[in-house]
Amino acid sequence: MVSFNEKIIKIELPTPFAVGDVNVYVVKGDALTLIDAGVKTETAWKAFTFHLAQHGLTPEDIEQIVLTHHHPDHVGFLEWLPEVPIYGHKYVRPWIEENPAFMAAHDDFYRRLFKEFGLRGDMEQMLHNLKTPLQYSSAAPLSKEISEGDIIPGFEKWSIIETPGHAQSHLSFFRENDGVMLSGDHLLAKISSNPFLEPALNPSSERPKPQLQYNESLEKLLELDISIAYTGHGVDIQRVHELVKRRLQRQHERALQVLELLKNRQLTTFSITKELFPAVYQKELGLTLSESTAQLDYLLSLGLIKKQVDDDGVALFSAIEGAL
Repeated sequence: MVSFNEKIIKIELPTPFAVGDVNVYVVKGDALTLIDAGVKTETAWKAFTFHLAQHGLTPEDIEQIVLTHHHPDHVGFLEWLPEVPIYGHKYVRPWIEENPAFMAAHDDFYRRLFKEFGLRGDMEQMLHNLKTPLQYSSAAPLSKEISEGDIIPGFEKWSIIETPGHAQSHLSFFRENDGVMLSGDHLLAKISSNPFLEPALNPSSERPKPQLQYNESLEKLLELDISIAYTGHGVDIQRVHELVKRRLQRQHERALQVLELLKNRQLTTFSITKELFPAVYQKELGLTLSESTAQLDYLLSLGLIKKQVDDDGVALFSAIEGAL
């Protein structure tokens, strides 16, 4: 399905992921700009070229690519598109350029987390499973790193808004003159964006806390007069501020459910994950561990729980007396 509004062409593409279709956008400005690049499957590519043709376009007409973030369903066509400038956050670079040192540090990061979370079993197999979505990613050089305050040539009407949380690399784009936002996966209409656990760009830095980042990034949207948000998945959002407030409230409520689990007992992150997601944690280990960690980080930030590390390096969490 394709829709056209004020020189923005929305194209929905199939993905192999549970989230369903992914949206990419062609913006007809001073330069023909592609926002995000789908997922690397033949089915998605055929759908992309077909829908471009409905507007008299081919992939060769695209003059530049702007990425909201580095996840596989948003960068998959980079190998198949013409060699044009690619703009993205600095955290995009090691992923799409497949930097060996960064990927090794990524694996070490998760090995440490698995131990801290109290996982048992074949850690290397778990790590392999965690990285299977990367088969739908793509390799290409990042032409220019962009951040909040920068201007993209041929895309000058759009302000860059740094919105980390769902991904360390996440950017959103806002056109002030009519209030249009390209929100990527930062805000979705029907589901909450998962705050993914990802290592810092510098391996020696402290682990990012994506839920706290995400909440701050959501609150940024409340400062903008947004008329409509075109999203990375699903339908457009028109009442953005209302949805942002609901997302923040719902996240707080989920955290209180985790707080209740920790009443009068100590639990590991993995134990909490199994209680919260008994039907899916094995299949979606990365997503579910990220969600559990998100709520624990949030509760720690409020001073409602405490963390202790045992002699084996496993973190144990418990509610602080009087917090419930």
